[in-house]
Amino acid sequence: MVVSAVNRMESIYQQVFTFVRMGILHRLNLDFKKENHSESGIPDFSFGTDTILGKFIAENKLSSEEVFCLFLALMPHLSPGFISGVVGAYLPNGGEFPEFGGVKGKNHRGIIPTGETVLYLLAGKDLVKRVKMIRMFEEDHLFARKNVLFLDQVLAGEPKMSGRLVLDEEYVDLFLTGKISKPKLNNDFPAQLITTQLEWKDLVLNEKTLDEIKEIETWLKFNADLLDQWKLHGKVKPGFRVLFHGPPGTGKTMTACLLGKYTSRDVFRIDLSMVVSKYIGETEKNLSKLFDKAANKDWILFFDEADSIFGKRTNVRDAHDKYANQEVSYLLQRIEAHDGLVILATNMKANIDSSFTRRFNAIIEFENPGPQERRRLWDNYLPAGIELDQAINLNEISRNYELTGANIVNVIQYAGLQTLEKKRSSLVKEDMLKGIHKEYLKEGKLIRNAE
Repeated sequence: MVVSAVNRMESIYQQVFTFVRMGILHRLNLDFKKENHSESGIPDFSFGTDTILGKFIAENKLSSEEVFCLFLALMPHLSPGFISGVVGAYLPNGGEFPEFGGVKGKNHRGIIPTGETVLYLLAGKDLVKRVKMIRMFEEDHLFARKNVLFLDQVLAGEPKMSGRLVLDEEYVDLFLTGKISKPKLNNDFPAQLITTQLEWKDLVLNEKTLDEIKEIETWLKFNADLLDQWKLHGKVKPGFRVLFHGPPGTGKTMTACLLGKYTSRDVFRIDLSMVVSKYIGETEKNLSKLFDKAANKDWILFFDEADSIFGKRTNVRDAHDKYANQEVSYLLQRIEAHDGLVILATNMKANIDSSFTRRFNAIIEFENPGPQERRRLWDNYLPAGIELDQAINLNEISRNYELTGANIVNVIQYAGLQTLEKKRSSLVKEDMLKGIHKEYLKEGKLIRNAE
């Protein structure tokens, strides 16, 4: 079974090699007068839809030229010396071949195709055909809309088409391994995948907040059906924008994770320290990379401590204020155009610019838990089978000490470590109260009901 699958993949990529080789040879034979070829172009290409690559081509109805461009971008990942080998036969003495395009990488020693390579191989010197091929790299083309492939940025003043032909890493993974690996936190993707092992029953909130969260879950599950069946495309704004606000530790991040878990979506927390830059234009560039990567992915984007970038715009006193306001405006545009769920979380709702709050689909307050919620949190987070000292009265502790879910977890962690270190058979009240005291000190609060 495994051998059969491997043989099938090998057969597919042999077809890919053959197709790309034919495309390159077709153009070179014409220009080098090796054979009497016509200008009919590259032949049609097709193989069954029982493979991921074939299915992608069929579902997106790619033309032969688009398939060739896709395969050409895949070549350096499959066979580093493939393009060099084919072209080298026509240049036995070496030398420059500027029409072909292509560049060398820092580590990759083969030819990396560029936009110029695509134009040359598909259109030669035919200006009308070249302009037609350039359209494959425009923003409204499938390749850009689905973030499949693109031309790398070039230095100022250099032709756009001299940029490297880049196949998105996710599609490289998909076509070579059959699955997409999760993007990792880096300078080009300032976000990290977050998950939870908890369940909805572990989220302790008041009924009003839970009902509002249920509305988000409903959007995630049924929005696509609403747009298709009710034909509301273009009539309602894409995406869903939500503001979570409330004190730290009240469940904002946990809620985002649970929404992802129960709707089978990845949740990425944006690292704003990697987004915001003191250099003019860099913040917008970082945000652009993020939203471009997230387009058409069904991800949930979670901006924690969002007031650091979504804060109120100021009166323009100097150039810094001007560009800071531009960043906020740009961010507003990208969020409104994004077709997925964007969650902004803040501890201080008043710090968020009013131009944002008017555009949220929902604004949800996460309040500090009351005595009943705190008792449920203690029950949820205390491990099953852990014995409590008889002096511990959870109803009394829940009533007397105003703690969030995060505080309670920290208290249990502290008391648990003390229990293990001192080899006690049960968790004692003294350790519990010390843990509570530590949490109060961290937040600058006084214990009014110390026992």
